[in-house]
Amino acid sequence: MTEALNAGSVIGILGGGQLGRMLSVAAARLGYRCHIYDPATHIPAADVAAMVTNAAWDDETALARFAASVDVITFEFENIPTATLDFLEPLRPIRPGRRALAVSQDRLSEKAFLRDLGLQTAPFAPVDSLDALQHALGAIGAPAILKTRRMGYDGKGQVRLESPDDTAAAWQAMQDAPAILEGFVPFSHEVSVIAARGVTGEVAAFDPGENLHKSGILHETRVPARLSASQRTDAILMAAKILNALDYTGVLGVEIFVTPQALIVNEIAPRVHNSGHWTQNGCAVDQFEQHIRAVTGLPLGDGQRHSDVVMTNLIGDDLDQLPDLLRAPHAAVHLYGKPQARPGRKMGHVNRIIPASR
Repeated sequence: MTEALNAGSVIGILGGGQLGRMLSVAAARLGYRCHIYDPATHIPAADVAAMVTNAAWDDETALARFAASVDVITFEFENIPTATLDFLEPLRPIRPGRRALAVSQDRLSEKAFLRDLGLQTAPFAPVDSLDALQHALGAIGAPAILKTRRMGYDGKGQVRLESPDDTAAAWQAMQDAPAILEGFVPFSHEVSVIAARGVTGEVAAFDPGENLHKSGILHETRVPARLSASQRTDAILMAAKILNALDYTGVLGVEIFVTPQALIVNEIAPRVHNSGHWTQNGCAVDQFEQHIRAVTGLPLGDGQRHSDVVMTNLIGDDLDQLPDLLRAPHAAVHLYGKPQARPGRKMGHVNRIIPASR
């Protein structure tokens, strides 16, 4: 049995955005300190973490000092350079492990992994040329979505194709980057499951949340989601199956399309997730504390929801609503400490709490 890290131990976090900030706060509540590693300066996590290293991902001297100062390493985003992980892995445990990153960093690998687990996904095909795109669209049909295999988030790095006439422009938008074509899924709504797996293999899941996007960015998550009892169970079991197959340690987000016929897995995120922010005010143990518990070897919380919650992202000039939000009853505001609001930039979120359904 793996022993839990003692209070006072240091958790290294690769990435210092808002997720790193909230992980650091959760770690401090449990008596741990966090050391953030991020090439960027003026990062949200720097306000609350015990230590911060601002250095390039390929700075081996800085990486070695970082590793020597921590007891375990985790991350707040999945697009960490492979060479960085290669350097750090022999020095300290990295949780979640490398396989989860390898799967999630490449959309084609991710779709193939999910399919091989027996989970349903949108039809897909690799695309590395205009000819390949035309062939894939002929096989999958329109409408479809062309996405870069790597990078891209919040609607970036993807183009919707309505007909074969769109192929040339779509491929040009990819700028010759390796891509994947995904068939369009006629879903009624999207839900996500935030689940965790501990170092000894125990699994705990939060209630599925229902997501609403605007301009490709998550706008709102509502809990509970519109799911039947059997769909809710199936969604949680799907997340558990993915966690176990990856031999995962930490919190994972699973986005799922709900259709009349089936639940279709859209994508996975090997980290705490925007659609899990509602847990900060809807559960005794939120997703950030759950992740810290998992990577340090502490027992997981059960994730039980005590309230219904609507989480709304504050994006760009949504921050102008702050005076009204602070006065609103049953509203908990979480700001990220970013100095400048820009269109499409997540500045914070608000959790509106209502009594739980009985």
